[in-house]
Amino acid sequence: MAKAKTVYFCTACGNETPKWQGRCPSCGAWNTLEEFVEKPAAPGRARTSPGTGARAKQLDEVDIANEIRYSTGMNELDRVLGGGAVEGSLVLVGGAPGIGKSTLLLQICSCLCAERRVLYVSGEESEKQLKLRAQRLGVNSPNLLVLSETRLSDITEVVDAVKPDILIADSIQTLYHEENDSAPGSVSQVKDCTMTMMQISKSKGITVFVVGHINKEGAIAGPKVLEHMVDCVLYFEGDPNSSYRLLRAVKNRFGSTNEIGVFEMGDKGLIEVPNPSQMLLEGRPEGASGTCVCCIMEGTRPILAEVQALAARTTLNVPRRTADGFDFNRANLLIAVGEKRGGMKLGMFDVYINVIGGLRLDEPAADLAVVLALASSYRDKPLPDDLVAIGEVGLTGEIRSVTNLPQRLAEIARLGFKQCIIPRMGTDKLDIPAGLTVYRVRNLREAMETAV
Repeated sequence: MAKAKTVYFCTACGNETPKWQGRCPSCGAWNTLEEFVEKPAAPGRARTSPGTGARAKQLDEVDIANEIRYSTGMNELDRVLGGGAVEGSLVLVGGAPGIGKSTLLLQICSCLCAERRVLYVSGEESEKQLKLRAQRLGVNSPNLLVLSETRLSDITEVVDAVKPDILIADSIQTLYHEENDSAPGSVSQVKDCTMTMMQISKSKGITVFVVGHINKEGAIAGPKVLEHMVDCVLYFEGDPNSSYRLLRAVKNRFGSTNEIGVFEMGDKGLIEVPNPSQMLLEGRPEGASGTCVCCIMEGTRPILAEVQALAARTTLNVPRRTADGFDFNRANLLIAVGEKRGGMKLGMFDVYINVIGGLRLDEPAADLAVVLALASSYRDKPLPDDLVAIGEVGLTGEIRSVTNLPQRLAEIARLGFKQCIIPRMGTDKLDIPAGLTVYRVRNLREAMETAV
């Protein structure tokens, strides 16, 4: 008789290890390993079970005519999915509790039910609660079926009976597999339930949306352990003190992972924000030092964001460095370049860098805006309110070229900005939009002389 195998999964990164450890050897998180018992198959089960008649096909024989996309009714969600939902795909929507995942999925039912049958399975709410929430969101269609159930076998029976085109499971932590002795929400239960959802999706051609809750540490069997099982992983992010929400893809087998969707939480649900640049620049102070606007690319969409920096004299032996919305190590690198190549004596200054609107800037094109905002605060001299800075800063102080400059400049001119600092390298034949003055600079000193 084979023995049950015990392994441990990290709820923060999904790493598997054969023994328990206080710290995950992959991501370094503490106290995130949870036990998972793999039950062995019964003796002879694999040999005596009948075959399914599976046959390998040549690649030319595979028919993709039925692999279609369809709109969810929300352009922002379609953008993140890569152009719309794909039939037979399994999509995981993750995020902190209360961020708006259930609201988003219930809202798209209004459009999806126009041509397709949707089954909304909730393990957290009753049918009456779902009805009240649907009335508040203005969702009402005979093609929308609701089910309040947590037992997986009952859910599969309903799926076989009603034959929906789209299945929504909210949330995966509340479902349980009756053959698994673990508690609902554990790593083993979440993996078993997700595997069953994947089989439903692939065998029946049903598009499945699965909701997964996580906390700040990524624990409670969060979506990290499920990312390799699903086709698309979407994360819903947002500042608790702000009504704006960001939806981004961290895995997508049918599209890009660089796109983001922007929503605003209102009284009647989520409202799409087609122009996130205007939202991010809303309330920007005029004539204040330490602020600069940059233009980054989120997939195919150029977005203007405000970067703020504060340089204040310190009383500590070691100056304090803080970065919010910007990589901390990259910020330290730019501070060192600004001190060495830009003539700023920041050894006696605390430096704080912040990106407004909850956006995170991972693109090197934001380097120049960060350094100029820091120089503006260091000299206490405001930058022009209609100035945008684009460029990557190297260790020698050179300003290197970035991609998609024509799209960036078009967005800058559309929003009414009049001046822009760009790299000189590779921009000689660039078409400049009317009304926009462009300053081409070679290094950091030229950029600081131009702007500050």
